[in-house]
Amino acid sequence: GGRRHRGTWHFILTCGTVSPFFWEIMPVKQIADEARFQAELSNSGANLVVVDFTASWCGPCQRIAPHFESLSNKYTQAVFLKVDIDHCRETALSQGVSAVPTFIFFRSKAKLATLRGADPASLEAKIQELLGSEPSEGISSETVQGHVDMSTFYDRSAQECLNESDDHPLAGCLSSGDGYLESDCDEQLIISLGFLQPVKLHSLKVQAPATTGPKTLKLFINQPRTLGFDQALGMEPVQLLELSANDLEEGAVIPLRYVKFQNVQNLQIFVKDNQSGSETTRINYLVVYGSPINTTNMGEFKRVAGKKGESH
Repeated sequence: GGRRHRGTWHFILTCGTVSPFFWEIMPVKQIADEARFQAELSNSGANLVVVDFTASWCGPCQRIAPHFESLSNKYTQAVFLKVDIDHCRETALSQGVSAVPTFIFFRSKAKLATLRGADPASLEAKIQELLGSEPSEGISSETVQGHVDMSTFYDRSAQECLNESDDHPLAGCLSSGDGYLESDCDEQLIISLGFLQPVKLHSLKVQAPATTGPKTLKLFINQPRTLGFDQALGMEPVQLLELSANDLEEGAVIPLRYVKFQNVQNLQIFVKDNQSGSETTRINYLVVYGSPINTTNMGEFKRVAGKKGESH
């Protein structure tokens, strides 16, 4: 099915014309300029970043390109960027690229290694070596492939849940403690999460009991107000998710169609039913992973937003 492409939905940032195969589902990001390059390095955090400096007139570059694409699908815990030196001269100069293809490896914005030439075996060996030295392996509650738990970006004043029980409201499932969210008079819920600034959403995780946990989720974004149940039933969602009991028990990270969630102001989740048809639905922990579109001065931004909210 189309649901489980692990982290491979990416928005293609075009740099000049794009050959048709770039529209396949591949996680190599085209870099358009120096600002975008720096933003990608920042957003990647402690993940390994592999940058292919290339040129359209360079034969060896074209020959290794498909290998670079397939490595990006194989090593999904790393971030793969492609920089055309003719379109992005500033980046090529600042990184000291004097010949193509050149591959430069970064982590936490620091340059780890440089590899010149179009040898797929050397490139893969270097990726394996650097991934082996990665400080943290696998998925933690904090990050998924360079994305973060978005709860720090929630706008608490724009949070709402329809049909929540008084004893177990939405707040109970937004942190990993003992609390949980439970529906009230039937199994359906509508969860609305607003963000302090536009964000990109990458995946989500739902931890819940195998019997009373949610099954069918319809996701909507950027709605002017919280949807009603009839509306949510009738509307075409941005994405439809079918969760298994296994997903809920293991807290599986469910990828979103990343290209559809590039500029999100609010996310609404319609829980249509649960795993066993039980009377109420329960969610122990809901995590949304993604990244802010602009990471400048977030601390300051939140402080200002907080003060403003208090003064009204």
